Amino acid sequence: MTTKNDAPLLCGKNVTRVFQGGRNQKTIAVDNVDFAFRRGEIVSIVGESGSGKTTLAKIILGLLSQSSGELLYKGIPRDISTHRLRRQYWRDVQAIFQDPFSSFNIFNRVESVLLDCIRLLGGGALPKEEKAERMREACSFVNLPFDEIAGKYPFELSGGQMLRLMIARIFMLRPNLLIADEPTSMIDACSRATILEMLLKLREETGMTVVFITHDIGLAYHISDQVLCSPRSSRSLTSSLTKRPLRR
Repeated sequence: MTTKNDAPLLCGKNVTRVFQGGRNQKTIAVDNVDFAFRRGEIVSIVGESGSGKTTLAKIILGLLSQSSGELLYKGIPRDISTHRLRRQYWRDVQAIFQDPFSSFNIFNRVESVLLDCIRLLGGGALPKEEKAERMREACSFVNLPFDEIAGKYPFELSGGQMLRLMIARIFMLRPNLLIADEPTSMIDACSRATILEMLLKLREETGMTVVFITHDIGLAYHISDQVLCSPRSSRSLTSSLTKRPLRR
């Protein structure tokens, strides 16, 4: 019997995404996928490039709509049909993408990213000093000296610093669900270990669900409670995903 705490935070039923091409061509990127993510769980979605992993992540985030199927959030059909509902959903569901530089507006200073988080949480009217303290605390969590990066533009930071800034953003928002799409693929091995350690520490502190999108099956099996694998014989994620519950 499923208890309230065991109920999925987010689940998908027969989720499909079809892209239309020229001359009536169709590409099925995600094909009838079922999944269930529970609170505090670490899930990895593993597959080759082009297997539909990132497409599924964008559907979960609400950046793409599914062609068919249903997503349930906290047990009810997800509704992001209005701007207000999307903002409310994005308070709870956030992402860290593969290329940190594409996640920021190069014309805005980096502290604007953290100020956006404060506004999203309804703190736009807070005193300037309190906003600065919140940003300083978030940067301290990821070992970024706030006073050194404040006033800089994204292109003035390294890839590792940008990833740390993205994690600082998650520290401030404390979402229920984090999608991490190949978050360490563009940095060196030493920085990769540090970033993963920060993400796992944040998960331990907040109890959020973390979904890693990766092609590194060794990493996935090492850190995950559940691993979803795309069959090698298919170019799309299908309902034949392999579920491997793990306990660390």
